[in-house]
Amino acid sequence: MTIIPAIDLLNGRCVRLRQGAYEDATVYGVNPVDIALRFVDTGASRIHLVDLDAARGDGDNRDAIARIRRAVSCTLEVGGGIRSEARLQEMLDLGIDYVAVGTVLVRDPEEVARWAEKERRGHHMLASIDARDGEVLVQGWREGSSLPAATVATWASAMGFAAIQYTDISRDGMLSGPDTEGTVALARESTIPVILSGGIASTEDTSRILEEAPELEGFIVGRAIYEGTFDLAHALALVASHKENAP
Repeated sequence: MTIIPAIDLLNGRCVRLRQGAYEDATVYGVNPVDIALRFVDTGASRIHLVDLDAARGDGDNRDAIARIRRAVSCTLEVGGGIRSEARLQEMLDLGIDYVAVGTVLVRDPEEVARWAEKERRGHHMLASIDARDGEVLVQGWREGSSLPAATVATWASAMGFAAIQYTDISRDGMLSGPDTEGTVALARESTIPVILSGGIASTEDTSRILEEAPELEGFIVGRAIYEGTFDLAHALALVASHKENAP
């Protein structure tokens, strides 16, 4: 189980949105490099970066992403606005370990399959599946797709993606608790690892996920860290202890 702290980038600053609403953004820091370094110092082995400007189609945060990559040696994954092969390759050329695609995977799966097959890039690709009431949303969560999450998960599995990141949009940024049931159900239909995202409210959610969803690859946590209700060091210790005591 990997705990993946998140840094959402908007105009070069670290923010968090509630249910993906740009008008409801809270700024948590003006220097995301400092935040990334703090996560690594605490023990994080992987960090989740989201380019909110690129996701909205209004600019990007490639400079901030490049600065974070130069500053930390841990695994980095980037999502948000990856809608062209050139953009995907740009992130890989920066040294990003995993690149998440969502909108383009839903709208043009044949094109994404070609990206994944070329030079085995699928091993560095994540399927970002973001759903509300069972429907996958795209374009920064502003448009529906009429597709269930399981369908997109099947595509990603067939393309040889590294993993799926599943977000219950209704819980994202709300500190309401994770959707372990829905995420586990998706994981059981998938042949590749699944990562939970959205709703982490406190450190105690770590124990809940370890107990209820041990088959998951890990989970992403954002707002709860910044609000002080999730102790990253304690949570990492819980995961380490669970591994030591596993049969």
